[in-house]
Amino acid sequence: MTERYRSREPRVAALILVGIGVLLGFDRHAVESAVKPVAQAQQAVDRRSVWDGVYTAQQAARGQMQYEYSCGRCHQQELQGDSSRDIPPLNDEGFLKYWNGRSVKELFDLTTKTMPADGPASLRASSYLDVLAYILQMNQFPSGGDELDSERLDRIVIEKTP
Repeated sequence: MTERYRSREPRVAALILVGIGVLLGFDRHAVESAVKPVAQAQQAVDRRSVWDGVYTAQQAARGQMQYEYSCGRCHQQELQGDSSRDIPPLNDEGFLKYWNGRSVKELFDLTTKTMPADGPASLRASSYLDVLAYILQMNQFPSGGDELDSERLDRIVIEKTP
């Protein structure tokens, strides 16, 4: 069974338990509060770090090409940004200072809504994911066996250290 479906199993089971409890006449809120710790525990298990290899090298290579075409003219080739034009860095301490402890989903959402500056939300979701993989690679986070996908971004945390 794929990771995508495996991660849904506890949530589906929790919904079934709530449904059964309601059908049997139990107080819905009591059932939900009993099931909530199970769902929270599953979220903790599903949590990943950028240090866990959350993108592939191939995805980062595609992201580099997209970055050079769409992002590099403002954020520079080495992702250092341009403080004279108020363009933030996408690497090293400047990037980590702002994004440490936040989810990759937050970065994805901001990027898809505001970038590129001359055409916000103009790329396909897969292109934004590829660029994020490239940004992670340029920040020295290791690659892995699975590509970034939009369904699990909220469970991946950007961290300075593992």
